[in-house]
Amino acid sequence: QVQLVESGGGLVQAGGSLRLSCAASGRIFSINAMGWYRQAPGKQRELVAAISRGGSTNYADSVKGRFTISRDNAKNTVYLQMNSLKPEDTAIYYCNADVLSDSGTYYYTGDYWGQGTQVTVSS
Repeated sequence: QVQLVESGGGLVQAGGSLRLSCAASGRIFSINAMGWYRQAPGKQRELVAAISRGGSTNYADSVKGRFTISRDNAKNTVYLQMNSLKPEDTAIYYCNADVLSDSGTYYYTGDYWGQGTQVTVSS
């Protein structure tokens, strides 16, 4: 199995910054795409940013120019640098990873989620 553990959430004032981290561990052969999603109260979970293994990125329009996603393939870790935070960025942020695992006799893929980390931006 694969585990994703997020860290870095918290309370920050509008205009401030936070950096989220998500480390994957377990039976990992390689990780394909990784991403960050968020879910605000009463709203559906939405994609914030995603990054391919090669480093190609895409962002939600609402965070372009403010958030930066990056990854360290050697550490199986993805980051989300969040600058110029706004109250509407308040949500639980979830890490997601598309993982290729090796059982020892065959390969298999899986889509995994972290437990979520709360980000609260005060006005």
